[in-house]
Amino acid sequence: MANYYSLRPWEVIWRAINIIWSFGWFLIHLQWDQWFNPDQNNKQKCATELRQILTRLGPTFIKVGQALSTRPDLIRPDFLGELIKLQDQLPPFNNDTAFSIIEQSLNCSIDEAYREISPHPVAAASLGQVYRALLHTGEEVAVKVQRPNLRPTLTRDLFLMRWAACQFGKLLPLNLGHDLTLIVDEFGVKLFEEIDYINEGRNAEKFAANFRDDKEVKVPEIYWQYSSNFVLTLEWINGYKLTDTDKIKAAGIDPYTIVKIGVTSGLKQLLEYGFFHADPHPGNLFATLDGRMAYIDFGMMDQLEEDTKETIASSVVQLINQDYNALTDDFVKLGFLTPDIDISPIIPALEKVLGNAIGQSVGTFNFKTITDDFSELMYEYPFRVPAKFALIIRSLITQEGLALSLDPDFKIVEVAYPYVARRLLTGESPQLRKRLLEVLFKDGKFQWQRLENMIAIARSDQQFDLLPTAQLGLQYLLSDEGRYLRRQLLLALTEDDRLHTEEVQRIWALISDEFKPQQLINVAINAFREFSTAGVAAIIPNTVKMS
Repeated sequence: MANYYSLRPWEVIWRAINIIWSFGWFLIHLQWDQWFNPDQNNKQKCATELRQILTRLGPTFIKVGQALSTRPDLIRPDFLGELIKLQDQLPPFNNDTAFSIIEQSLNCSIDEAYREISPHPVAAASLGQVYRALLHTGEEVAVKVQRPNLRPTLTRDLFLMRWAACQFGKLLPLNLGHDLTLIVDEFGVKLFEEIDYINEGRNAEKFAANFRDDKEVKVPEIYWQYSSNFVLTLEWINGYKLTDTDKIKAAGIDPYTIVKIGVTSGLKQLLEYGFFHADPHPGNLFATLDGRMAYIDFGMMDQLEEDTKETIASSVVQLINQDYNALTDDFVKLGFLTPDIDISPIIPALEKVLGNAIGQSVGTFNFKTITDDFSELMYEYPFRVPAKFALIIRSLITQEGLALSLDPDFKIVEVAYPYVARRLLTGESPQLRKRLLEVLFKDGKFQWQRLENMIAIARSDQQFDLLPTAQLGLQYLLSDEGRYLRRQLLLALTEDDRLHTEEVQRIWALISDEFKPQQLINVAINAFREFSTAGVAAIIPNTVKMS
């Protein structure tokens, strides 16, 4: 892009002047009205003007408006109402142009592809518009058509954004430095992936495969015969936008349940599958007629490595336990801090910022508060935002904003904490079990309070059943992989060559609080059944020897 626009500077200069002129006049009007015309009508005019400016400036700025439209705690209600219109109430492009793109891309006429198609688009978004159609085989479908000449517009805006990041990034009141350009690069990569509809179709199928056993999540089917890089034909979803709270309630659907499905499915994307939706605004999410959550746009997705997923889960638990030393170590692993940084002065700062948020109540926690406090922290300490995490943070904040728009009293961590605790306690993989051990042991000592806290938090989720988890735990304890845990538990119980009554009492209290005697017997029997007689015989001598 730099090479291209270095030979065509007039295109970039004219675009920059247009952007500065548009927002400059808007800010002047806004300030003038605050001084001399502070009535409601003028506030509404300013909100409409902002939406029109973002629409006129095109896809890049519309994307910014869409993100802001999910933050009722940041945006005034009059502005929020206008920005919500950017989700699917944008002006469509010419109908003949759209049908021409369909025919050229599919190499067939409209009549050959579809039995019926709506004469006008039913929705228009930042990158394309959607028609409702019927295939010759009878399936009702949505036909997504990309806006013409999209790539030149995006390249120009991204070039300007990256140039601005290089020139002015260090002047921002955040310790981002060079990472700001990496964030722009990441955004640019995802934006170009989003305008490749073949890539979007593949993303949809991968997403559907991840949630194939989840009865609460709906993913539309892709019809490849009628899809290309510029046209995507997918299953039509009947439902309500998540901002249509009244319609959702009128249909007998509980908004809290829908929000909880959205948050839980978002956590599954980040911590189980690692493949997450990076643009979950209300225009991309629907409540179906049968009470499920439907995702309909898969252009902006990203993939996390296994180690990153485990470290995120671990860091949430460290946050619950207020172990800021371990949390700082996790920040190093995630790339927010470099390994050569002296973390000793950072730990008290983390405790000050996060301790206030967590120490009071999980109900008072929200991502917006944390990100605001972290902005100040990053200015004073060498924190950096890894490019990939810019999308994750944006996704989390967007989901929280969406939850707040449906239920102002909703607290995202009341769903997130039990989920993360349940993930670590069930320990489906050796890596997760390793993370659990890291959480449960500190300085070589078993942390009973942490285990009790995690079980209590996990049990606050009604879907969590401790019996299968206990069975898995006992199986793990008796396995070769659990040798280290057996040794540490024995050391914790027999420290200084004596059996600690207090520790035994804590174990018995934990067991008696969670299980009835017969349940515990059944757990033990089921666990032992997993091992052959020879296997158990090999384990017991090792345990006795270590004791």
